[in-house]
Amino acid sequence: MNTLSYKTISANKETANKEWVLVDAENQILGRLASKVAKIIRGKHKVNYTPHADCGDNVIIINAEKIQLSGAKWDQKEYVRHTGYPGGQRITSAKQMMDKKPTAMIEKAVKGMLPKNRLGRAIFGNLYVYAGSEHPHQAQQPQQINLNTIK
Repeated sequence: MNTLSYKTISANKETANKEWVLVDAENQILGRLASKVAKIIRGKHKVNYTPHADCGDNVIIINAEKIQLSGAKWDQKEYVRHTGYPGGQRITSAKQMMDKKPTAMIEKAVKGMLPKNRLGRAIFGNLYVYAGSEHPHQAQQPQQINLNTIK
């Protein structure tokens, strides 16, 4: 058998088959939703996955205000940020964040599951999160998928 006939195919920006995917976040657990969406954005579910290239899909998440958290996390989960000034640490609970900006919880969860480098920052732009059931991406004809079928 001639081993030179086998070529390793590496996807790049031009050869990546990027699609648009619609995900309904209603009654989904936040962490499970975020890990599956991060896998789709990264492209790990595809056959031609390449770690150093953006070969994942564009993901639209609707109904972000209807996500679920298990246990008492609505009151106990804290998001910590710092203003940059001395004594500027600010703590926000999950309930306060959901009231103020419902899309931020999903965005923070997915961003934390992406690589912390140039590629991670670039592919985070392929995520679009909306609080309601309406989105402005009808022209891209996104395919709705069920996250429960993705492992």
